[in-house]
Amino acid sequence: MANPAHVKNDLLRWLLVGIGWVAIVAGVIGLFLPLVPTVPLLLLAAACFARSSERFHSWLVEHDHLGPLVRDYLSGKGIPQKAKWMAVGMVWVTVPTSAFLFVPVFWVKLLLLAIAAGVTMYLFRLPTSPPGNGPKGGSDNPS
Repeated sequence: MANPAHVKNDLLRWLLVGIGWVAIVAGVIGLFLPLVPTVPLLLLAAACFARSSERFHSWLVEHDHLGPLVRDYLSGKGIPQKAKWMAVGMVWVTVPTSAFLFVPVFWVKLLLLAIAAGVTMYLFRLPTSPPGNGPKGGSDNPS
């Protein structure tokens, strides 16, 4: 039986699957490159797969190395502290840079900064998962 949360439109479903896989590839790259945020990308993939592919969603959640990061968030345990700080840092590097260098309209700049503040508050309100749940069998993953 089809999951009622899945999108009905085939084009949108395939778009979500594609975005999910791009997010996984970028997240895996983030395991090795410190400026690429692994956890937020994996959470994006999980969200996309939850709406488009039960098989891919199950694969990600059950994955030996990537799954614990996603499962902790989905179960309410939160995200690793380093991932939280990395995500906040990336928000405050990218959003103001975009707002002040590329957006000519003042109210849009303010809107972007308000969105960045809202995302930051959301991230800080998320629970922080205990150390040692990340991939590489080690401590908090930096991204």
